[in-house]
Amino acid sequence: MKRTTIGFDTAKRIFQGHRVDLATGEVSRMKLRRHEVLAHFAQQQPAVIVMEACGGSQYWARELAKLGHETRLIAPQFVRPFVKGNKNDAADARAIWTAAQQPEMRFVPVKTEEQQAVLGLHAIRARLQKHRTAAINEIHGLMGEFGVALPKGRMMRPRALAALNDEASPVPALLRSVLRAQFEEIDALAERIKAVERELAAWHRQQPDCQRIDAIPGVAFLTATAAVATIGQARTFRSGRQFAASVGLVPRHQGTGGRVKLLGISKRGDTYLRTLLIDGARSVLAHSPAAADPATWLGRLRQRRPYNVATVALANKMARQIWALLAHQRTYEANHVPVSSPAAAAPAA
Repeated sequence: MKRTTIGFDTAKRIFQGHRVDLATGEVSRMKLRRHEVLAHFAQQQPAVIVMEACGGSQYWARELAKLGHETRLIAPQFVRPFVKGNKNDAADARAIWTAAQQPEMRFVPVKTEEQQAVLGLHAIRARLQKHRTAAINEIHGLMGEFGVALPKGRMMRPRALAALNDEASPVPALLRSVLRAQFEEIDALAERIKAVERELAAWHRQQPDCQRIDAIPGVAFLTATAAVATIGQARTFRSGRQFAASVGLVPRHQGTGGRVKLLGISKRGDTYLRTLLIDGARSVLAHSPAAADPATWLGRLRQRRPYNVATVALANKMARQIWALLAHQRTYEANHVPVSSPAAAAPAA
């Protein structure tokens, strides 16, 4: 029996639903408060409940699935074209229902609580890094205002402290103590970043999937944990290219009259995971012997294409390899060809 599709617009307090009866075509709408949602759907026949992939949607997808419903999430940019007239909750619910009827609609994977927790750790780490970088740049800028040019990298700290502790320093005494305290803030942020990374490393060691893709050159524990938590069920994507496209590592294109022009990468989807993949690819190009060997795919690519183009191409290939290893439960071999292995499900030593 075909299940009824319900477009469900989530919010903080008021939720709106849109349903069309399969037999009669009758349109019905529902307006529920937050505490009424689960009780209402617990009394309904199993249905396909479709929501926008926004804040809180992963939680509601899991809770409604526990009640026997099939839950799907659609990226907001795929819903927006179907909003008719003025935007409101009822129009949004109707647009979600309409978008779900499209035969080639792509859905966002529903993540587990554990996967969301891992992505939360990554978000916290990224914020702490941003604050630490801002504090370091602030010291550069403030001391530069008084003629003290600090170097980048590891020598910045000792040079800055030496200048702040020197009585003849051009930095006014009124500012010196505050700038010295700034380094204590930077140290505290660095310790918090390390604590988050220890949590991620511990989770990484417990996950066979993380161990599996960790063997790909350019994929370390940060990329592995972010990829496994982001991709959810790998089979949700039809191919490695679709996964790479969801991360924004495929070209944009414009075309008309049968003529298509390829542009730069689309930069759609998860910016954080795309950044990790590109950073990993850049590391491989800088340190792998294969990048300098014209007999390898990477070496030939590096010779004929600009550095940044080769970097993104390698990141795209890494994304496809990640999908292949996770979707087919295979292990990675040094020849870059994922092959079946009897021990594919066992974590690496």
